[in-house]
Amino acid sequence: MLLIHCPYCNETLPEVEFAYASEAHIARPTRPSETTDEDWAEFLFMRSNVKGPLYERWRHVHGCGRFFNAVRDTVTDKFLTTYKAGEPRPDLSSLTEGLK
Repeated sequence: MLLIHCPYCNETLPEVEFAYASEAHIARPTRPSETTDEDWAEFLFMRSNVKGPLYERWRHVHGCGRFFNAVRDTVTDKFLTTYKAGEPRPDLSSLTEGLK
């Protein structure tokens, strides 16, 4: 079971409390009806799919209901940190020092 920390509630809870909401820090179309089919498909389906730390967006569905960002290692599934939406990305080098 994964434990995820909500930066708003300041609680660490099981993953069933949360919902994955895609990759973080990507440009989201403000008016999907005005985008081309190619641009819309690119937004929906094309992601970086990195092996290692990935910036993700999550939602605390069964708690405060707010969206927040997280850095999760896709190899180990370990959450390296979580932070509030709108805050800058944390530096990966300081988060991954212990993983090497």
